[in-house]
Amino acid sequence: MTYVIRPARADDLEALYEMAKLTGGGFTNLPANRPALAAKLQRTEAALARDDNQIADDLFVMMLEDNESGAIRGTCQIFSQIGGSWPFYSYRITSHTAYSRELDRTFRNQSLQLVTDLEGASEVGGLFLHPSARAGGLGLLLARSRYLFIAMHRARFADRLLAELRGIVDAHGNSPFWDGVAGRFFGMSFREADDFNALNGNQFIADLMPKHPVYVAMISEEARHAIGVPHETGRPAMRMLEDEGFAWENYIDIFDGGPTMTARTDAVRTIAQASGAGVDTADPANGTRSLVATGHLGDFRCCMAKVQSNEDGSIAIDAASRAALGVTPGDSVVWAPR
Repeated sequence: MTYVIRPARADDLEALYEMAKLTGGGFTNLPANRPALAAKLQRTEAALARDDNQIADDLFVMMLEDNESGAIRGTCQIFSQIGGSWPFYSYRITSHTAYSRELDRTFRNQSLQLVTDLEGASEVGGLFLHPSARAGGLGLLLARSRYLFIAMHRARFADRLLAELRGIVDAHGNSPFWDGVAGRFFGMSFREADDFNALNGNQFIADLMPKHPVYVAMISEEARHAIGVPHETGRPAMRMLEDEGFAWENYIDIFDGGPTMTARTDAVRTIAQASGAGVDTADPANGTRSLVATGHLGDFRCCMAKVQSNEDGSIAIDAASRAALGVTPGDSVVWAPR
C-alpha cells in the first residue's frame, strides 16, 4: 500500500470536514466548519494558480491519500507568510531580575509580553492524521512532505519557519492557560474564543487584549504549568520538529499556551538534505526508505519510497512508488533520506 501527499482540491471538502470533526477542539487550522474549510480550499486553489515566485499570503492545504483506494487519511497545511491579512500575535516569555540592597535578596520574575515578532515568517501547521492511520510512519510522511514542497518552491517562502503546537486542553475542551490569562479579559470560554478565531481571525485579540505584560507569578498555578507545554497528542510532533532543527525560543500561543517552535528555513534538515536526481531504469537492489517528490505546485506528489542512490547521481525507485508519483525513468525528482 502506497500513500501519496498531494495538494487539496475542491472535492476534498467532505473528507476534510470529517477529519476536522475528529480533532477534539483546540485545532484552529482545522475547524469543523464547512464554509471555513471551503475557504481554505479556495485559498489553496488560488495559491496553486499563482506562479510568479513571490512571497504572498498563500495557503497550501495538502492531503494524504491511499493511492489504491483513494481514501483520505490525513492533511497538513503550509502558510507562505503569516501576519499578512491580520496581525500574528504570540506571547513571548521574558525574565526580569531585581535586587534589594535592604533585603539583600535577588528577585527573578517572568512575564508574558504580547508581541508580533514572528510576522512575515512561513508556517507549517494543520497536521492531522486519521486515527485509523496512526502507524507506519504516515505522520512523518505528512510532516516532512511540507519541507520538500518548500524546498521545491523556495522563492515563495520566508527565511524563517514556525510551527505552533497545541497546548493543554482537557477532555471537556477547556484550556487552563486560557482560563487563567486571556479568558479573564474576553468573557468567553476557550472553545468559544478558539472557534471564533478559526472562523473570523484574531483581530478581536488586538481590540481587547491588554498590551502590558502579564506577570507569571500572578496567574493561577494551573495556567503556569501549561506555559510552553504541548498537548499530550502533540509530543510526537514536537520531537519530529526538534529532529528537523526547530527549537522553542520562548514564544507561546496566546490561547492555550502551547509552544511555538521556530527554525531558519534553509537549516531545516529535510530542506537542507533535499537534492534533485534523475530516475534510473532499474528497481533498487538494496534501497532505503526515503522521501521522494515530483511536480510543480498543483502537480506536486510526495511519498515514501525505496531508493537506491547511484554513482552517476541518479536514483533507483521501487516500481510501486514510481507509479504512485507518476514518474518514469529519465524524469527528475527531489528526494531526501529518511
